[in-house]
Amino acid sequence: MRALVIGHRGMLGTDLMAHLTAEGHDAVGLDLPEIDITDRRQAMRRVSEAAPDVVFHLAAWTDVDGAEENEEQALLVNGEGTRNVAIAARDAGAALVAVSTDYVFPGTGGPYQEDSATDPIQAYGRTKLAGERLAELEYPEGTRIARTAWLYGAHGRNFVDTMIGLAEGRDHVDVVADQEGCPTWTRDLCPALVEVAALPPGVYHTAGGGSTTWAGFAREAFRLAGVQCEVRDTTTEAFARPAPRPAVSVLEVTHEGAPRLRAWEDSLADYVRERS
Repeated sequence: MRALVIGHRGMLGTDLMAHLTAEGHDAVGLDLPEIDITDRRQAMRRVSEAAPDVVFHLAAWTDVDGAEENEEQALLVNGEGTRNVAIAARDAGAALVAVSTDYVFPGTGGPYQEDSATDPIQAYGRTKLAGERLAELEYPEGTRIARTAWLYGAHGRNFVDTMIGLAEGRDHVDVVADQEGCPTWTRDLCPALVEVAALPPGVYHTAGGGSTTWAGFAREAFRLAGVQCEVRDTTTEAFARPAPRPAVSVLEVTHEGAPRLRAWEDSLADYVRERS
């Protein structure tokens, strides 16, 4: 398989390139400044030149709070940019796997299935949902949407490393305990994305198995890392931020044949072991 990874320098993209290469695939990466997905002509030209069988679209505006304050710019990247990549993949005759987010859901229920009603409560979720819809509109016969959540990995800033760093020299940290989601290691997500590329077009949930709160996530990370620091539960309200967060954004896999990632605790154990 010849794979094009758009956004290959990011946390997920770096691991995906390594995974594809290790599996014997011909992997090509594009990122800024080589490609600007908001420029349709350039996107079409770059994808055509790569001549891929599959396009993995990872490039996005990922600053949740920044999107709240700059929704128009975030929509240009996450909405129109995804549309441009879908058109480029369609014209190149390539399958498209576009990575999306649990934030397309309101967080008032859950677990959320692939066909559960979407209703994002912040600009980031709205712009990512717009990207999903535009990609499926332009390329319904070739688009796979892979929703994931709470990503962490070795090649970018992430919650696990941040918490372990904060714990140094402290006897306690306050962590939000009223948001529940699915921690997902980028290394586990990569093979799932490759599996999704071979599945029929549609929406797939590709997040770590099980769920926890941010406080529970931090406690398990500390336990695994041997960090002697107490995690004290606090509320979302106590850590007010520009963009609201969903209270429950647990993703459930219901599609037959879809990849199911292992339990988040097992993935975290491997990540902590590797980072140390």
